[in-house]
Amino acid sequence: MRKFVMMALLALVSANVALAGDAACEAKAAEKKLAGAAKASFLKKCEKDSKGMAAQSSCEGKAAEKKLAGAAKSSFMKKCVKDAGAK
Repeated sequence: MRKFVMMALLALVSANVALAGDAACEAKAAEKKLAGAAKASFLKKCEKDSKGMAAQSSCEGKAAEKKLAGAAKSSFMKKCVKDAGAK
């Protein structure tokens, strides 16, 4: 039961980070007064980066739950982030 609660909490945090990232990206683009292709390019990169951070955060929690350290943690993190679709 404890693992289920931990996984649900991690999923919720990851989703909130991704949603907040989209709004933050829009705000940053407005602050920089970007428009057209420059804005589209900026938003694409910014959103990709924020999704990568969400995946990283989720994988960190999973590694901690499994009590991984050292090379095992590094290997797990690399595979986890890759599987999450964020490179």
